[in-house]
Amino acid sequence: MATVSVIMPCHNGEKYLRQAVDSVLAQTFGDWELLIIDDASTDGSVTIAKEYIDRDNRIRLLHTEHSTGKPATTRNVGIEAASGRFIAFLDCDDQWLPSKLEHQLPLFEQQNCAAVFSFYKKMDIAGNVRSAVVTSLASVDFNQLLDGNCIGNLTSIYDTAKVGKVYQKEIHHEDYLMWLMMLQKGFIARNTGTVEAYYRESDTSVSGSKIKALGWTWDIYRKELGLSFGASALHFIKYAFKGLSKRLK
Repeated sequence: MATVSVIMPCHNGEKYLRQAVDSVLAQTFGDWELLIIDDASTDGSVTIAKEYIDRDNRIRLLHTEHSTGKPATTRNVGIEAASGRFIAFLDCDDQWLPSKLEHQLPLFEQQNCAAVFSFYKKMDIAGNVRSAVVTSLASVDFNQLLDGNCIGNLTSIYDTAKVGKVYQKEIHHEDYLMWLMMLQKGFIARNTGTVEAYYRESDTSVSGSKIKALGWTWDIYRKELGLSFGASALHFIKYAFKGLSKRLK
């Protein structure tokens, strides 16, 4: 049984899949399993994944029953199959730095810490990494997280020994809701304060839809968490301001 289960959704990701997998293989902490979940790819993604499986028995290939186009569906297949105590996420077009897991795992020694995240940098579709660092708070609780999602999903990892297996709901901003549900139980998420990943931006990425994202966040406040209109409005204003600041970096 691995210590860390890495969940990697993949739909037609052949262009960047090798870079993502290589960044997991390069981890200085080696007790992990990598679950590549293919979401009905029609390119060479499955062939690439099988090449890595032949090289390293820590890598497994799973499949969705049919393509849904929803990240939560694919990630949940991986979460269900995960054997590790800790669950981490990495999309097939993003990359980790080698020290990521080594730097994050010790922070779970704090009893009320259920999740750990890190700073990250953005890169373009060609892999050119920007110099600016996407920073965030040193730690965050439920109320602070309501003011804006400072947990970059590609940097995140959570402890199933403390919160069980937490799945993502099939909505937009599915990762944000998952972290809120986790911290709502009284836990905190801690930040390593170091850059541990590169996020690839593209015109078609889900997070690139700025106006729609505001509506998704409002729905999380009102429909998913059941916050009052006043509380939702207050957190929404803070969320929008922080989101704008982050996108300018």
